[in-house]
Amino acid sequence: MASEYAVHWELDPAVDFLNHGSFGATPRLVLEEQAAWQLRMEREPVRFMTDELEPALDAARRQLAAFVGAAADDLAFVTNTTEGVNAILRSLSFTPGDELLTTSHEYNAIRNALEFVGERDGVRVVVADVPFPIGEPGLAMDAVLAAVTRRTRLAVLDHVTSATALVLPIVALVRELTARGVESLIDGAHAPGQVELDIADLGCTYYVANLHKWVCAPKGAAFVWVDPARQDGIRPLTISHGANAPRTDRSRFRLEFDWTGTRDPSAWLAVPAAIRFGAELLPGGWPALRRRNHELCLAGRALVAEALDVPPPAPEAMIGCMASVPMTAVEAGGNVQGVDLTADPVHAELLAQGIQVMITPWPARPDGGPWRRLVRISAAAYNDLGQYERLAAALRGLAVPATLGQP
Repeated sequence: MASEYAVHWELDPAVDFLNHGSFGATPRLVLEEQAAWQLRMEREPVRFMTDELEPALDAARRQLAAFVGAAADDLAFVTNTTEGVNAILRSLSFTPGDELLTTSHEYNAIRNALEFVGERDGVRVVVADVPFPIGEPGLAMDAVLAAVTRRTRLAVLDHVTSATALVLPIVALVRELTARGVESLIDGAHAPGQVELDIADLGCTYYVANLHKWVCAPKGAAFVWVDPARQDGIRPLTISHGANAPRTDRSRFRLEFDWTGTRDPSAWLAVPAAIRFGAELLPGGWPALRRRNHELCLAGRALVAEALDVPPPAPEAMIGCMASVPMTAVEAGGNVQGVDLTADPVHAELLAQGIQVMITPWPARPDGGPWRRLVRISAAAYNDLGQYERLAAALRGLAVPATLGQP
């Protein structure tokens, strides 16, 4: 049985859905708002696209700006974090000998974008090996800063890592990188709605994040934030009418990102409804919701760690509303891992018991090498402790993971 708040979602009641972190889940009220925008668009598409869309986007962006702590004109809507990171990386140019820095926890799609730019410009992608399990945030700091050289031009860092679900000490990291002359692009895919966010205080150069995850906006809602001093050089992946628009009432950054061609903008326009939903769900608003989910996540993590007979692999200070726990069995080093998120046999066995939870290999070794499975739980408003108790019982009853085959 899910929590009392589950009535607001269309989730299958036969499934314990403990994987909000992968794709989110959108409340019914927000889906209704999205549908209302779609209907308004289809009633008179020309008027909507030419007269109504721009002011509607401006209004939505202002509400988003207040939520994430940024100036509205420095934000642009994109469909997902991967698109936003690609737009920034592919707008930048580097010189052979330069280095791009990331960590061993970076999301595969973003790592691919880094490698693409590295091959294009003849630059090296340096990977800082951040340990997991990890004893304290300073170890992540040490690993990243130790990898900085005089050739480091840009660091691409998670705010909250994907597979390992760690909240990195991003404010301190950005401060130290800036002091070393290194610009920073923060992958905030999991941050808005999960942790407190004030982009203006971070000091980074670029910030990209999803809204379909922890803000619970519809799929296709994300944003990029660019330091005003860098906006002239950042362009969307699709070059359209904004490239030569004669208008002078808004920046080229605005003109290019706000219109890249005909598309359904309803996910972006429903973002204010999602922000409002989270603010009104619990007394105390978003801070209370984040606190509730954080505490539930820690309780769920304790149950999973006990079931797997392992200590919690990270301090509470590095946990938001997701947590990963390693399974004890170490798998053979010769297999080559894929990137299919649901092909693991442990995942399949749990799903057969009505439990949807993330199972992923760690460390990621596509060329082979020893690894362990991580069980990554998420804690959303629709979850309750009983669901993690069922997961813990199911994990105790699993066959030895090594006998279940390889992903």
